[in-house]
Amino acid sequence: MRKLFGTDGVRGTANTYPMTADMALRIGAAVGRYFRRDASGVHRVVIGKDPRLSGYMFENALTAGLTSTGRNALLLGPVPTPAVGLMTRSMRADLGVMISASHNPAEDNGIKFFGPDGFKLSDQAEAEIEALIEAGVEPAKAGNIGRAKRVDDARFRYGERVKSSLPRDLHLNGLKVVVDCANGAAHRAAPEILWELGAEVIAMGVSPDGTNINRGCGSTQPMAAAEMVVAQGADVGICLDGDADRVIMIDENGAIADGDQFMALLASCWHKDERLAGGALVATVMSNLGLERFLEAQGLRLERTAVGDRYVVERMREGGYNLGGEQSGHIVMTDFATTGDGLMSGRPAAAGHGAGQAGHRRCRGGAAGQRAPVDPPLGDRAADPRDGRERGRGHPDLGGRSGGCGGRGGGGLRGQAASSREVSGRDLRNSRDRAPHWLRATPIRMRIVATSSDRCSGSPRKATPISTDQIGTW
Repeated sequence: MRKLFGTDGVRGTANTYPMTADMALRIGAAVGRYFRRDASGVHRVVIGKDPRLSGYMFENALTAGLTSTGRNALLLGPVPTPAVGLMTRSMRADLGVMISASHNPAEDNGIKFFGPDGFKLSDQAEAEIEALIEAGVEPAKAGNIGRAKRVDDARFRYGERVKSSLPRDLHLNGLKVVVDCANGAAHRAAPEILWELGAEVIAMGVSPDGTNINRGCGSTQPMAAAEMVVAQGADVGICLDGDADRVIMIDENGAIADGDQFMALLASCWHKDERLAGGALVATVMSNLGLERFLEAQGLRLERTAVGDRYVVERMREGGYNLGGEQSGHIVMTDFATTGDGLMSGRPAAAGHGAGQAGHRRCRGGAAGQRAPVDPPLGDRAADPRDGRERGRGHPDLGGRSGGCGGRGGGGLRGQAASSREVSGRDLRNSRDRAPHWLRATPIRMRIVATSSDRCSGSPRKATPISTDQIGTW
């Protein structure tokens, strides 16, 4: 029976058992030994982290443990959790490690692992690793100690993967996007990716100092972003958590949608486009009965699992399903990622703005009746001229605007957004008037928002409106 590992790796308060430097070193040695394929050859492990202060300590301790057993450690620096899953597989590593406590406060931290296939470890693998930790691991001989080096382009590799997952003819030109990065792992990647896709980006929660991750912002506290969306006249809001594996969406009216509502939208859309594998959505026992009834009305099933996104992924892989997630905002699309990916999930909703305005292209990336390519090559993105975009507008490095995360005097919006969250306790079919408009509307329409700020507080600054190009839904 597992003692160290919980629903998503090892987690706790930093410098308190089990999240101590000594335990991290022992864990590193144990997983290094567990994933040793043979006695020779190259053995690699990629290590990512979020910007928590304790991340430096755990990165060094894990690196020491892994190199002591002959692993070569590739240090990615601050990157989203899904980037670690992606790069474990793409860099032919034996193991991927993410140092993060996700949506938890800065005082906490955690360690979670990905196997060579880029997916999180099974309960059985975690139990065997715990046995190695208890028994102790013999270190490698002096001549076989591993090396460690920094990988400087990790977030750019991840960004290209996110961008290439959109159909070739979709972009975010003309859309104003608020993205709340929660002062977390995606504080640089998310605004850059959205801007490169064509959006005007208003970023908030993009100044991590090691102690402010998830504080007053992000997916667990989306009200500041909701206020920013309304104040800036943005098209949509994307709220990530500390390691960017969760997303909460906000429409242009400031209405907030949880994971159940967003999964309902995606499942319905993919079903109409004949892209939903197995005619089912996979979610946990925490998902609302309203979601199940909503799916049943469309002839779809809801497959339930234990709480934890890795259990959702395991069921998806067993049953051949390609869409799943949790009410908390983990959205898993196995056609594109091996784990929950907040930015990967939020970007199709942004690209889906304007359905019904151009030939009623519902749930499609191209013209009516045309199937959008699922995974265009990375090189094809370079051929997109993105005509009409003002190259410097909204880019964080080119004088783009940023705003604070929570203007004061927003009582009316707080009441409105709070009422929208009541949908989670009701039948979605009977609460469509309370849901964000893009869950109610037919055809589905959506716009995008990205928010950035120096802190998750302060008054938003005025942004100049820009014209909106109509593009097809995802």
